[in-house]
Amino acid sequence: MFTKILIANRGEIACRVITTARKMGIQTVAVYSEADRDARHVLLADEAVHIGPAASRESYLVADKIIAACKQTGAQAVHPGYGFLSENAAFAKRVEEEGIVFIGPKHHSIGAMGDKIESKKLAGKAGVNCIPGVNDAIDTPENAVEIAKGIGYPVMIKASAGGGGKGLRVAFNDKEAFEGFTSCRNEARNSFGDDRVFIEKFVEEPRHIEVQLIGDAHGNVLYLNERECSIQRRHQKVIEEAPSPFISDATRKAMGEQAVALARAVQYQSAGTVEFVVGKDQSFYFLEMNTRLQVEHPVTECITGLDLVELMIRVAAGEKLPLTQAEVQRNGWAIECRINAEDPFRNFLPSTGRLVRFAPPAQTMFQSNTADLLGVRVDTGVQDGGEIPMFYDSMIAKLIVHGKDRNDAIAKMREALNGFVIRGVSSNIPFQAALLAHPRFVKGDFNTGFIAEQYGKGFSAEDVPHDDPDFLVALAAFVRRKSRERTAGLTGQLPGYGVQVGKDYAVVTLGVGGKNLYTAVHVDEFVGERGSATVTVNGKSFAICSPSRLNDIAIVGTVNGQPFTAQVERGTPKNPLALQVQHNGTRIEVLVGSPRMAELHRLMPFKAPPDMSRFVLSPMPGLLVDVAVQPGQKVQAGERVAVIEAMKMENVLFAAADGVVGKVLAAKGESLTVDQPIIEFA
Repeated sequence: MFTKILIANRGEIACRVITTARKMGIQTVAVYSEADRDARHVLLADEAVHIGPAASRESYLVADKIIAACKQTGAQAVHPGYGFLSENAAFAKRVEEEGIVFIGPKHHSIGAMGDKIESKKLAGKAGVNCIPGVNDAIDTPENAVEIAKGIGYPVMIKASAGGGGKGLRVAFNDKEAFEGFTSCRNEARNSFGDDRVFIEKFVEEPRHIEVQLIGDAHGNVLYLNERECSIQRRHQKVIEEAPSPFISDATRKAMGEQAVALARAVQYQSAGTVEFVVGKDQSFYFLEMNTRLQVEHPVTECITGLDLVELMIRVAAGEKLPLTQAEVQRNGWAIECRINAEDPFRNFLPSTGRLVRFAPPAQTMFQSNTADLLGVRVDTGVQDGGEIPMFYDSMIAKLIVHGKDRNDAIAKMREALNGFVIRGVSSNIPFQAALLAHPRFVKGDFNTGFIAEQYGKGFSAEDVPHDDPDFLVALAAFVRRKSRERTAGLTGQLPGYGVQVGKDYAVVTLGVGGKNLYTAVHVDEFVGERGSATVTVNGKSFAICSPSRLNDIAIVGTVNGQPFTAQVERGTPKNPLALQVQHNGTRIEVLVGSPRMAELHRLMPFKAPPDMSRFVLSPMPGLLVDVAVQPGQKVQAGERVAVIEAMKMENVLFAAADGVVGKVLAAKGESLTVDQPIIEFA
């Protein structure tokens, strides 16, 4: 067994590998860029080596620097994590040639599966179901149209070297096939330096279901059940679960056996995943093989009780797999939500900056520990007070739950999301909460088009209806009552001017449908020691009991005997006197005071926001990589004016109307904040 390994990655996955290595008594080496000098994975590792500037192409993607760090520290093996160099066959080969063990498949296996065209040919020879199509590169858009007609619409036009949703188009007619081929080829050339494009049948109502594999150097290959990954936004996975709520045991067995056959065909060693597209009739077809550990591997660890990172390390060290196919378990149900630093209410634009508060829900399951299951686990590479840099992926944590069945897992996930406190940057938690509450998700009735169908016009606060909005009002009044009780107990108050607690309150919910909502609330039977009260709202009674303190953001307790977790915070950017209440994805801002306060508040004049229509504003924090206009220049509506880059995502800004540029307020290369003015029109 190795005594020291280097993790050629950053963030959550680097922390994940370090945890298992520590359990196995193996020392770890972290590598870090300038942006990650104080990152969590650097603090967790036994040693850390600086490998360059913030940009990944100058640090995490430079094979020479990784290998030099191995030699400098005496690391005997490299774990590549996922992303970066994890599926780079040339890197794996180079590592092996340098006498260092690559904790992953052999370079020839990576190479065979890394090319989408060649991998499909290999899969067909191995007896794996393949989607009808033409697996040879297509030369012209006219040829693409003829092939598409022969296969039958709809078809999928894909770049051979594509990934992450880039270089992919769906065509339903000749015109779309012609245009889709051209744009797909251009995108592939620009993104991957490889413009080969092929066409295959587009499976309608498709599900994305993948099979987890593990193989060793002794010819043993096992399939560790499947994962359902159909909840995707723009081809990026959002929620994953294991097992799938859709396929039968017979389909599961057939998919698993075909995945194993493919792995054997390329002499696969280590962890890997075979992805299938599954039709509504449970017909399944090979999509691609990921020759690395997947982001969503924890859900498989939950239902099988196996530590996949440990198995990868042991296999790389030459050990045999410790179990047979018959011994692979499938216990309970696991769900993973990817927690991303993005604003769902601003079309999911990246959100970077300081994590003012980062407090995940209480964990009962932990990385590398497969003994304690049926609970909550958080995999993350960030910490309270840390910085979310603009240079890397937007995922900051993975929230994993394991339940006895699917409904139990959904309930656990909703409660865990309620208790996940993130402040300083926006997160997609409200969107995750809305998905988990959606009737079709609860029934398991969805496919890869689910998010596009249900949220095609974007995501707004109205897309997260609360089960009982009066509970949010009651909770705000309850917290205010506790605060008043404490204030009333302060010593030194002047006689006759002491704080009067009272039982009648008015809750003003701010900005509901463009106006304020006024609700009378009665708080009775308050017991401070126990933290309990009976709150009456709109004729409904809420018996609330919570031991949480006033400075706690996450509040736990019971309401009418049922447990709940919610977030209540004092002060909002708009109003320092307001309370912000958040539960099940719904967030409200309220003022809680006396009935007289509410009467006076109704008389307050409405302050209209400033008119910013003359400005082009930055929709997200990021780097201003281009300003395409100059003062005095005439601009037409729809004309490109600036480009902002953040988290591997480029956002082009266009003029909303015809006009003349008055001032350019930000310079190329400047770091922008959200809503910062870039251009002012005269």
